[in-house]
Amino acid sequence: MGQTTVSQVEAQAWLMPVFTAKAGHEAALHEALLGLQSASRKDAGCLEYTVFSDDQRPGTFILFEGWARRDDLAAHNEEDHVKEFVKGVQSLLAEPFSVTAITPLTWH
Repeated sequence: MGQTTVSQVEAQAWLMPVFTAKAGHEAALHEALLGLQSASRKDAGCLEYTVFSDDQRPGTFILFEGWARRDDLAAHNEEDHVKEFVKGVQSLLAEPFSVTAITPLTWH
């Protein structure tokens, strides 16, 4: 496996959005997130796009996503499948979803 340089890592974009379903809407949110995951994995520059269920908080889902370049993330956010997800998921959420930007640690 090739070595990742600091400049490559700095150019990447990594995010961790968290979604919490309204009571009774867990299955619908789960399905919507799986659809988003499937479509987004095909987007240019996608390094990682995986949805997890939070074992400690039922009805809470964590998305782990990585993009080769920040421009790839920006283009992803303009895709119809993302815009439709964001609009359609609002009624399923107990609160607005949060997005945390994260950075992988590198060896020096």
